Amino acid sequence: MNANNEENTNWCQSVGGVVLKGNEVLLVRHTYGAGKGRLIIPGGYVKMQETPQAALRREVLEETTIVAEPAGLVGVRFNLKDWYAVFLMEYVSGTPNSDNRENSEALFMDINEAVKAADVPDLTRVILQGVIDNGGNALMNLPFISREKNGEYSYYGI
Repeated sequence: MNANNEENTNWCQSVGGVVLKGNEVLLVRHTYGAGKGRLIIPGGYVKMQETPQAALRREVLEETTIVAEPAGLVGVRFNLKDWYAVFLMEYVSGTPNSDNRENSEALFMDINEAVKAADVPDLTRVILQGVIDNGGNALMNLPFISREKNGEYSYYGI
């Protein structure tokens, strides 16, 4: 990552994607930090002037070569410092390939097996179990017109 990319990154906003292909979920084996060596959903930080949905499309493609579209919001993790939005994503095309940088492996795994796998961390397990328990239902993007001057809003609701 070059310095320009780091300066253009909003370190307080991150996204993750649950890409489903049938009953399989896309996972990557992380190569650094607390998740090193573990299987997690793909995702990353949002850049300045980038929507969470655009960031997620970019991150999934960069990390796995998979093309996928955000379909709904399945969860949000936040604290006083930052937030992490998790989207359900529709698989469009591609075969998983590792970026050999942030991850050492990219693969589709049966979602029911993934929640039992010893190398899947707790947050990923909770996210995937929620998708299973709710039958893939998610908060949907509901369009509305806004008078704000900071770009289009996205509203996810029921």
